[in-house]
Amino acid sequence: MERIEVNPNIMAGKPVIRGTRIPVSVILNLLAHGYSVSRVVEAYPQLTTEDIQAAMSFAASLTNMEERVYG
Repeated sequence: MERIEVNPNIMAGKPVIRGTRIPVSVILNLLAHGYSVSRVVEAYPQLTTEDIQAAMSFAASLTNMEERVYG
């Protein structure tokens, strides 16, 4: 998860793409509303395809943790 940063001094500690102030939640929300990866990168040119993949992987890992807690 080297591309994801959680820092209380950046975006109130929300997970963001390292070196940006773009929250993982914004990326996931765009994807959930039909944006393709290339369209997200077009909207946020400082992001790379790898950043988008890292955001999805981060979300998946959180879901896995919830399953362990609630399962």
